[in-house]
Amino acid sequence: MNVIDFKISYETYEHINELSAQDRALCIKAEEALKTSYSPYSKFKVGTAIQLADGEVILGSNQENVAYPSGLCAERVALFSIGSAKPFAVVTTMAITAHTENFDIKKPVTSCGACLQVMAEFEQKQKSPIAVIFYCLNGQIIKVSGVRSLLPFVFVEDRLAGSL
Repeated sequence: MNVIDFKISYETYEHINELSAQDRALCIKAEEALKTSYSPYSKFKVGTAIQLADGEVILGSNQENVAYPSGLCAERVALFSIGSAKPFAVVTTMAITAHTENFDIKKPVTSCGACLQVMAEFEQKQKSPIAVIFYCLNGQIIKVSGVRSLLPFVFVEDRLAGSL
């Protein structure tokens, strides 16, 4: 038997003003994306802003449906939009935030496993990491330099892509 330790490094910030100007702007765009959230059931709005290598920013918000499995998280809404409209675009950074009237969100909301897998697929496809900023409105911020830090055992199967 082998025991292997796994360690990740991440940055924390107590306020948005501690971020670089570019990261701060992306967080503000993620806040803007909250306005398009369709979340009449959970009342839990999630917004994401994605910075592309060419400077363009793409927004996404969660979209619910009364048949819950039919909804989609903000991260996947934005990433799938990029995948269909700009299949060769390179994603450099994602900012994700959340808001609800039902309670105070006191720490950053992180992505679900399905979103992490899609984010990891984008990293794999573009062969470069995606920085991820989890932005708590009026609270702490967490930044990781790549999705592999969040999903170390990402499902990657090169043989499915015909690389045998």
